[in-house]
Amino acid sequence: MNPLDSIRTALDALRANPLRSALTMLGIVIGVAAVIAMVAVGAGARDQVLRQIASLGTNLLMVGQGSVVRGGVKLGAGTASSLTADDAAAVVAEIPGALIAAPSVRWGLQIVAAGQNWGTVLFGITPDYLDAREWPVVQGRAITDEDVTQANKVVLLGRTVVTNLFGGGDPVGEQVRVSSTPMTVIGVLGEKGQNTQGQDQDDVIFVPLSMAKRNIPGMAKSNPRFVHTMVVKMRDGADLNEAQVQIRELLRQRHRLVSGQDDDFWMRDLSEVAATRDASSRALSFLLAAVAAVSLLVGGIGIMNIMLVSVTERTREIGLRLAVGARRRDILMQFLIESTTLSIIGAGIGVVVGVGTAVVVAQLAGWPTLIQMDAVVLAVVVSGLVGVFFGLYPARRASLLNPIDALRHE
Repeated sequence: MNPLDSIRTALDALRANPLRSALTMLGIVIGVAAVIAMVAVGAGARDQVLRQIASLGTNLLMVGQGSVVRGGVKLGAGTASSLTADDAAAVVAEIPGALIAAPSVRWGLQIVAAGQNWGTVLFGITPDYLDAREWPVVQGRAITDEDVTQANKVVLLGRTVVTNLFGGGDPVGEQVRVSSTPMTVIGVLGEKGQNTQGQDQDDVIFVPLSMAKRNIPGMAKSNPRFVHTMVVKMRDGADLNEAQVQIRELLRQRHRLVSGQDDDFWMRDLSEVAATRDASSRALSFLLAAVAAVSLLVGGIGIMNIMLVSVTERTREIGLRLAVGARRRDILMQFLIESTTLSIIGAGIGVVVGVGTAVVVAQLAGWPTLIQMDAVVLAVVVSGLVGVFFGLYPARRASLLNPIDALRHE
């Protein structure tokens, strides 16, 4: 019997019991669909993390005000007020590889324009801040050194603020009231999307640092050199861990902290935060893939079970074929083809179901998905191997039947 005859015979046998064949394939369908859908969700999550890392900027360290201890009680991060713009200048001057150290202040407030109002977050910045964050201005112009020196009442708007105040129109040149201070819109920031904590980075406004310190209620009475945070951008290839050690030593020295005294600032490597989230998504993807692999295993066991039943039902047929000259390898090949065909057809259906599930999840749940062709190919190949592996024992058992005993089987 040639291979084509074996395939045709195997397909005829499967068509003779369509319901049983469909139920046998169900485990393979579920396994392959699960592999494709779960890998797509995991790949989409990792892709989102990479985009978030890119939106933060590259080679960045964030330094912020730390905690004050009063009466043995730590009041929490943000209560210390020792971080200054002079610290930022010292970092650039004394830390090898530090390209930019951009100080900033932050404040939540209301902004009013065109009869609309919106609660947002104000950042008082220097021009270096936009360079450090790699944040472009897509309309109008950016904040300049002159704006900071003269404390000009100008503002850059994030895309979310523009949408809520101006309906997405061009706001450049318009007047807005930030808290109680009238300002002129000089530009619109490019879109950044969410950060690694899920916060909308476009729901912000930027003003010159000096203007914020002088005119924003709550800041005007504070130390004019005091800042909330500074973003440090290191050169490409710089060791961020070593840079953190050097910056920490420098700031402790400048803040006159003695040995054993806690830091009055905090420092964070933003890429490590994103990498941690990426590692978590990878672990979840591996877990889900393991569950899908179990589904394939169960599907393979189902194939073996049904093929053993098929061998028992067709014992007289096998005996007749052997009696009229069929070789044992022909019988072996026929049953292997049947089990492999079940797996391949199940894998094909599973691919369609898996891709469809990934698309539905993306649309309904809002989760990012990214179809991985290597995962599709791998799932199909593995399902074929499952069919061969779990079909081998029933096929071998069928090929080793004694023709006379098989013909006598009732």
